[in-house]
Amino acid sequence: MNIESNLVKNNFFSIHAIAIISFAQLFGTSLWFSANSVVLDLIREWNISVADIGWLTNALQIGFILGTFFIAFTGIADRFKASSIFAIAGLFGAIFNLCFTWIANGLIEAMIYRFLVGVCLAGIYPIGMKLVIQWAPNKTGQVLAKLVAMLTLGTALPYGLNGLSANLNWQYVITFSSVLALIAAILVLKLGDRKDYVSAIKTKHNSQALDIFKIPKFRAAAIGYFGHMWELYAFWTIIPLFIVKSGIPESLGFSNVTLLTFFVMACGAAGCIFSGFLSIKIGNARVALGALLISGLCCLIFALGWRLLPEWLLFIIFVIWGTTVIADSPQFSALSAEACPPEKLGAALAIQNSIGFAITIISIGLTTYAFDYIGLNSAWILLIGPVLGIAGFYYVKNS
Repeated sequence: MNIESNLVKNNFFSIHAIAIISFAQLFGTSLWFSANSVVLDLIREWNISVADIGWLTNALQIGFILGTFFIAFTGIADRFKASSIFAIAGLFGAIFNLCFTWIANGLIEAMIYRFLVGVCLAGIYPIGMKLVIQWAPNKTGQVLAKLVAMLTLGTALPYGLNGLSANLNWQYVITFSSVLALIAAILVLKLGDRKDYVSAIKTKHNSQALDIFKIPKFRAAAIGYFGHMWELYAFWTIIPLFIVKSGIPESLGFSNVTLLTFFVMACGAAGCIFSGFLSIKIGNARVALGALLISGLCCLIFALGWRLLPEWLLFIIFVIWGTTVIADSPQFSALSAEACPPEKLGAALAIQNSIGFAITIISIGLTTYAFDYIGLNSAWILLIGPVLGIAGFYYVKNS
């Protein structure tokens, strides 16, 4: 009876912890696209171009990359409490986001504060992944699917808030993201780490972060993840502009572009949850590659057919694209987590994230720059990710 009672108790605490971490991820990652959710206001108020929005987005991405590189190569993710790192990152991320909102006056100052927010997000997203794996080490595909679903909702949340409060000043929309990040920090700090996991990690740290790529299964999963990342953040950055340029608001008789964007992005949360359940039946690899293939096909169909297809059908393509473009992420991360030893888990996820987000700088920069010149044909740039991700995964796996 004692054994059964302990199992039930441990399972209860695991479910409780995963729920807390998932909601903290939702609140904390609302910082990510808080500025992009008011992109039309920024273009009008600061008199900046679409390419400038790309620079603003990439400032955050660069901050995230440097933050994750620091975490990976110093090994702090595997030497200190993940909950403490998350809480500190959430606190300072909220502060820098407020500075962007109320102090920045123009693009350069805004880029500095968004860069600092990106550094803080390095202590939220990959650290949140490590935390949730601590509590459910045997269900990585499922729990990471829930976590990335919350990341997706967190990313889309500012669009929804902005769309629902059309008369609200854009500064208040972004301030709300800072409040959510503070709540996330408090939630995770109160939860703490799983104690037995922390003690095991303290005795096993190895700082050679790049050694993880010597493991073929990790290398294959990482390459698939990199292809996914090329497409994902460029898509999330450009989608409101694609919606406007496609004439969808006028055709649907619904002019609220931010709510349309929120719906397309938020559908990705459902895609993540479904991918988690599907991975139980057919495996992480098949789900990841299937989702990457479908999102790539959506990109191809849109790039070929935006001149010919009716606007309502283009919006359906965007919805399917938004659902699948993120659904592969938790499965590739699960494959990576399963391939590496526990003592290298924090560093491995951080280094994979840092390289993945370095790739997004190129794809976001190219897509936003190209949009100013070739409009919707810039979608062809996004297709590079799914093609190389799928091809690279199979090449490494079979070599």
